[in-house]
Amino acid sequence: MAKILVTGGTGYIGSHTAVELHNAGYEVVIVDNLSNSNIKILTQLHAITGKWFDFHEIDLQDDKAVQEFAEKNTDIDGIIHFAASKAVGESVEQPLKYYRNNFYGLINLLTSFNRKINFVFSSSCTVYGQPESLPVTEAAPVQKAESPYGNTKQIAEEILAETAAVTPDLNVIALRYFNPVGAHETALIGELPNGVPANLVPFITQSAIGKRGPITVYGNDYDTPDGSAIRDYIHVVDLAKAHVAAIKLLETGNPNGNYDVFNIGTGKGSSVLEIIAAFEKVNNEKLDYKIGPRRAGDIVQIYGDVQKSNKQLGWKASLDINEMMRSAWEWEKYIKANPF
Repeated sequence: MAKILVTGGTGYIGSHTAVELHNAGYEVVIVDNLSNSNIKILTQLHAITGKWFDFHEIDLQDDKAVQEFAEKNTDIDGIIHFAASKAVGESVEQPLKYYRNNFYGLINLLTSFNRKINFVFSSSCTVYGQPESLPVTEAAPVQKAESPYGNTKQIAEEILAETAAVTPDLNVIALRYFNPVGAHETALIGELPNGVPANLVPFITQSAIGKRGPITVYGNDYDTPDGSAIRDYIHVVDLAKAHVAAIKLLETGNPNGNYDVFNIGTGKGSSVLEIIAAFEKVNNEKLDYKIGPRRAGDIVQIYGDVQKSNKQLGWKASLDINEMMRSAWEWEKYIKANPF
């Protein structure tokens, strides 16, 4: 049974990936500094899987702590690296926080695990900026980033590609994924942002439950069918399974070499107003929303061409917008009844 380190493993995507790795027969080790997650997620993971995952509270910016951890855990076969600051708007306001956190952690991991290792990187469709054509493929040029967050993903990919080029034992897949939403079918884990959510769907659910005021749609004057921004929304469980597929491909040997990138999405775009309508319909809940100005760092629309991941990873998204909105709402109701 291969042992996989999941950094940021008590976070939103990381926790769901820990579950899917466990379901696929892997041994999971979690590292997190709990800056944007909750230690109680470990209890939730136990409730889902029956397993208490090996957990270490470590800040990846602490090079000594990361080095000591790597020296004590020489049996780790792969790393899935989620740990990073991730809010587009906040990155515009606090760029140095994003450059410090997102680069130091990655570099410390690569330096400390300087041996044969399979490495899956949590990248983002933000590396494409506003694509020249849609759906965007992996061959599309990387555009100038619209935000410091997006820039950290671009540069991190460059760091990984350049390091892999001179490190034969380092096998890397960067997953460029789109907008993860939804929650586990048990409603025991889901997106749990600290403070005011920066992403659309948790703000929708918190508004619907009475925790937030009206939802703001940032711009209705974009060049889209209904004027609101379009994104490719993907269910977090589908996304988690893509990480498992990436690890498996690295284990068997990626014919494309020791550095590769894959789009992870549904291949279909949905507008902000369409997401609001889907939530209202599937959950029979009326939302209070208003139109506001465009938000700094946002692009007009993006959705991905996912043929490469479908064919080469053997992975395909299976859960639709209705299931995304239904599971997100079930999670929000669970949190209200069982506050963390």
